[in-house]
Amino acid sequence: MSHDLLETLPLPQRLALSYAPASARAATLALLALDTRLAGVVLGGGEPMLAQIKLAWWRDRLGEPCDKWPKGEPLLAALEKDLGDGRGLVALVDGWESLLGEQFDVQEFAAGRAALWEALARRLGADARHVSPPARTWALTDLALGMPPGDERTTIMRAAEAQKQRQRLPRALRPLAVLETLARRALSGNRDALLDGPGAMLLAMRVGISGL
Repeated sequence: MSHDLLETLPLPQRLALSYAPASARAATLALLALDTRLAGVVLGGGEPMLAQIKLAWWRDRLGEPCDKWPKGEPLLAALEKDLGDGRGLVALVDGWESLLGEQFDVQEFAAGRAALWEALARRLGADARHVSPPARTWALTDLALGMPPGDERTTIMRAAEAQKQRQRLPRALRPLAVLETLARRALSGNRDALLDGPGAMLLAMRVGISGL
């Protein structure tokens, strides 16, 4: 598992990753690192046109066979080694790009970010039937918590609250269970962060160990 990629992850994702089974950890890291990279492109405060150019590059790469990917990009190398291809991940790029439009499509963004976990489930041979609702809850809550108070943040948090409660996920997807539980806690307590103190850490530990 690449320490350099691990260092790019936000703390909640890094904590959640620690509860992945050893056999799933590298692939989970590669996908979370891709999500973090795309988030930086869109939310980094640069020019929207430049962000779209960068997203187009990633869309092109993920839409072609990995043996055509350029060498020397550590994240692409990790995706090739630990995932095998970019199948299904173009939707993740599209989801992040939806934030750059004049009219933000909440569901497109949530579906795009859920594609990350669906791709992981396929890679690990896990049952993906119950992946989308918890993935959408986390995706939307995580986005909303990074926004200033206002109507847009409220709309996104309501969309997150409307997602179905998580059913028990396969052990291989334990990091998603941790992130969804932290998101639900933040929503129910009107909190400003997924990890806001010892209570959140203890909850993450409980779910990380038991899945419940």
